[in-house]
Amino acid sequence: MSEGRVIAPFTNGVSGTASVPGSKSITNRAMLCAALAGGLSTLDGTLLADDTEAMIDAAAAMGASVRIDRTNSQLVVDGIGAGSATEQAAGVGVARVHARSSGTTARFCLPVLAAIGGRWLLDGDPQLRTRPFGDLIAAVRSLGAEVRELGEPGHLPLEVVSANGVDSLAEPRQVRIRGDVSSQFASGLLLAGPLLGGIDLQIHSALDAVSRPYIDMTVAVMTAFGATIDTPSPDRYVVAPGGYRAGGYAIEPDASAASYFWAAAALCGGSVRVEGLGNSSIQGDVRFAQILGEMGAEVAISHNAVVVGAPADGALQGGTFDLRDCSDTAQTLAAVAAFAEGTTRISGIGFIRRKETDRIGDTVSELAKRGVPAVAEPDGIRIRANPFGLRAGRVDCHGDHRMAMAMSLIGLRVAGIEIDDPDCVAKTFPEFFKSLQSLRSPPEGAREPISPVIAIDGPAASGKSSVARAVAAELEMDYLDTGAMYRAVAWAAVQSRVDPHDVEGVAEIARTAKIEISSVCDAQRVTVDGANATAAIRSGEVDRSVSIVAANPAVRRVLTERQRQWANQLGGGVMEGRDIGSVVFPDAVLKVFLTATPTERARRRLAQQAASSGNSDQASPDDGAIAALAAELSERDQLDSGRADSPLRVAFGAVIVDTSEMTQDEAVAQIAELYASATDFRLPAGTANNV
Repeated sequence: MSEGRVIAPFTNGVSGTASVPGSKSITNRAMLCAALAGGLSTLDGTLLADDTEAMIDAAAAMGASVRIDRTNSQLVVDGIGAGSATEQAAGVGVARVHARSSGTTARFCLPVLAAIGGRWLLDGDPQLRTRPFGDLIAAVRSLGAEVRELGEPGHLPLEVVSANGVDSLAEPRQVRIRGDVSSQFASGLLLAGPLLGGIDLQIHSALDAVSRPYIDMTVAVMTAFGATIDTPSPDRYVVAPGGYRAGGYAIEPDASAASYFWAAAALCGGSVRVEGLGNSSIQGDVRFAQILGEMGAEVAISHNAVVVGAPADGALQGGTFDLRDCSDTAQTLAAVAAFAEGTTRISGIGFIRRKETDRIGDTVSELAKRGVPAVAEPDGIRIRANPFGLRAGRVDCHGDHRMAMAMSLIGLRVAGIEIDDPDCVAKTFPEFFKSLQSLRSPPEGAREPISPVIAIDGPAASGKSSVARAVAAELEMDYLDTGAMYRAVAWAAVQSRVDPHDVEGVAEIARTAKIEISSVCDAQRVTVDGANATAAIRSGEVDRSVSIVAANPAVRRVLTERQRQWANQLGGGVMEGRDIGSVVFPDAVLKVFLTATPTERARRRLAQQAASSGNSDQASPDDGAIAALAAELSERDQLDSGRADSPLRVAFGAVIVDTSEMTQDEAVAQIAELYASATDFRLPAGTANNV
């Protein structure tokens, strides 16, 4: 396993044209057709990755010659032609094809090896040995070939024997195959069809075929190489005999790979363009861009390009989406759903439990580790977004390239996401991280913004005030504790015996009270109409009323205007609160949402209260007190996030910083690094937290 990789969040959104490799699915289909054709074929725009190199090796084992031009992503294939394959196989005794971990290579080659004749050993990596082949084995046996399972029944390794190839003079053989396990079974039989004297393939109509666009893709590629396929009905394909014809073929960019970049734009802002894909694509996964559009993203699809941008209102919406025909994007959508409002249900994908990994169960497990409430269902995943609960940590990719790429998307918005095995992306997209990084938008305008504001939002007791003060000191910026402003109004209301539910009475206090917040020897001082309220605003009584006060629209209007005036007068600074990034300064140069688990927040709040009352030497609070306060804080989160005016939310484009397992110094260093990324600002050499 490779060394882990920490994903650096995108602080300025994305921009540019994504560099997307050729489609793996099309490359492997075209590679096999070219290998079986007589003469030279040139494949342009090919993917050169582990899966496609497995197919190149398989073609070489069959007798084809392949010249690889990595610089230009081109393959020149000298195919074996009709009749040559049997001679090739017969001359080497047992010929071997090792499919590595490539399902398309193994499943396409099994019926092709039976068709060309000889004695073959078909095997793959341990991961591929766990994937099912039973229905395809039965279909190949029905064509007259001998298939012997050398290990677990219905799995690799397999010995395939067909002394003279399957009889090419016979009438087209009728074959039935289930379509609910893998479309690769049907595609493999179709690819072998021209060598079999034709084939009449019936997909079991009682069971819906999964990923049908992949079968249509197979037909399109075969046709480009001279095969003739009729489709008398939606579940029946009749392939004529006659082999394949060599020629040139241009391969589309991989739509599954493009999905990660489209998702990045929807999550982070800006826009991403992918060229070579559009409404004429033969890949079903282009549908993913349309799904993002249904969730609220800006999407434009033309004949030869797809452009995806952020939602106009900054919010993605959940929904129910059937991904039966674009299942390779299921994990991408699961990552997006972690940030979409409401609940997202991904359906029609029960069969992906049998992919490189259990892509339902393992995805749910990894989302749960990151704080995303997700439930595995028989045919999909149900995800309820909970941005407050998103957590940093290490992602177990389970050796799955798509897990690595999809979970990297969460790292674009949550600081501290580490991919445990980044090299596993080499299976289909070796340059994924480089391509993703190339879309990072640079800081706009001057190296240091004219009026920089760092907006730090977060739920109660997340440490906003102390962290924001320390960040301001670290970056030599001014600091405003907006939470203290609301607390000051709440305290003044308590002192005046004004019910916090009295909307007009509390609003009048906000309009008339003289609130001053300053720092003395790095300690905060709060005065209300000249009275020192520094400690009093942190009391339990104020804790119980401040959410009600903060939900008062009139109070928020008054204090929001004061906050903007403060920033304009000082030329920027560090400002913390509940809606700084979403309402007060939505264009802040850096938006951070500071959070931690409710239990950790409760522990910190109790320690803070003890220190404020001069009892910091007392024993740590017991588990019961922590649990009770954690429940109270969670209830307050719901109240704050559900209020009609300026609800607590993760601002669009904000980076979530989970401090559950961080010290304050580590949190400050993290935010300073994010500010550096957003502005190109660098602390002077020798500074304590020079990150």
